[in-house]
Amino acid sequence: MPETPQTPPALPLDPETISRITTAVEERLPQTVATLQELVAIPGIAWDSFDRDPLERSAQAVAELIRALGLEDVEILTETLVESDGSERPGGPAVVARRPAQPGKPTVLLYAHHDVQPVGELALWETDPFTAVEKDGRLYGRGAADDKAGIMVHLAALQAMLDAGADSGVGVTFFIEGEEEAGSPTFRAFLERHREKLAADVIVVADSANWRVGVPALTTSLRGLVDGTIGVRVLDHAVHSGMFGGPVLDAPTLLARLIATLHDEEGNVAISGLEQQHHSSIEYPEADYRADSSVLDSVRLAGTGPLADRLWNKPALSIIGTDVTRLDVASNTLQPEARAKFSLRLGPGMDPVTAMAAVRSHVESVRSTALLGAEVIFEPGESGQPFATDTSAPAARTMMAALQQAFGAEPVEAGMGGSIPFTADLVEMFPEATLLITGVEDPDSRAHSANESLHLGDFRHAVLAEALLLAAVGH
Repeated sequence: MPETPQTPPALPLDPETISRITTAVEERLPQTVATLQELVAIPGIAWDSFDRDPLERSAQAVAELIRALGLEDVEILTETLVESDGSERPGGPAVVARRPAQPGKPTVLLYAHHDVQPVGELALWETDPFTAVEKDGRLYGRGAADDKAGIMVHLAALQAMLDAGADSGVGVTFFIEGEEEAGSPTFRAFLERHREKLAADVIVVADSANWRVGVPALTTSLRGLVDGTIGVRVLDHAVHSGMFGGPVLDAPTLLARLIATLHDEEGNVAISGLEQQHHSSIEYPEADYRADSSVLDSVRLAGTGPLADRLWNKPALSIIGTDVTRLDVASNTLQPEARAKFSLRLGPGMDPVTAMAAVRSHVESVRSTALLGAEVIFEPGESGQPFATDTSAPAARTMMAALQQAFGAEPVEAGMGGSIPFTADLVEMFPEATLLITGVEDPDSRAHSANESLHLGDFRHAVLAEALLLAAVGH
């Protein structure tokens, strides 16, 4: 069992108040789950290739749920996205709602997103992706965990605090984004335009995962991300492999050689300039990782150093797509060009600009050796800053205490291998706020994959923890 560096302090709430809030969460839980099922039924996807109408309906549904809590200042806001050719289109609809703080009380910004990932290959799903089905204590459906559960945690937490008569006078601002799964393209512009409305002392981002079922976590670090396209060009046009093959290697073969240079023999990223900056105090047992990731028994794990550092603090590079000839249309032809898309995760302290330059430099440096002088293709893509939080901040310690009370288990201060690029924007725009990234998922939630699901027991605990936080930070 992992250990946290510090023991959470006691909540500044009396036992009777904690009991009332707990009862309020329990009494409304069936309706909370039912409402979550209704949200899952709306297939709001922010990608350009999907119909926008369900996304608009999703925002409207969230806005109505917030109004039902008694908040009157509820808006659906959209920022304009300017394309590279100068054309404009609307970004995803975000729901912003505010309950002003009483004098001298802090304001808490509650973030989640209502848009979801596409379902992918439908045949892989055991249930209809947009019909939430409860089975064996889990709720299955696209968005059931990522991140419509986050929306419902926020709504149910505020409702429970009010039902329990535990209103601390804390201000609450809802910010429910509508384009997170599309990369939040208008997020920064949205923050700049609505900075005054979104200003807060504490920001809770309910879009992460707990350590495991029954063991809560506060996500204290996130990896940054850079991606782009690498490739090779070796011929002006395709030629017959029998007539010309031998003296020249085809582009897919050279691309494979290029990809092979990205890691050393142990599986560590072999690009200079990406040194590890942070080190984890948590142990992640290899057996747990293998079970959580479904890696085959025969596969030896890549990289060196503690497993938690390999997941959270060291760079990790993956090839997530290639452009080569499909097998069903392949002929005896030397292909002139091949490309691959890379995704490079960066540990806290690493700079995305420096990392992108390091990848370019590496690709160009192996041109004369591994690539035999072939023309190199490098096209930079998106980037996002890594994140690390100050767990000694009062709000962070209160959140840890609330998690312990709600789950009945010692909370973990854990890194996260994934990236939430907009956290850097939140930190930059609101430098005085404490940013708390909390979990509604667990290692078996399969967010972004087929058969996504939410553990309903942990969902209930997450609602209670946030309700306790809202009641406590106003004291």
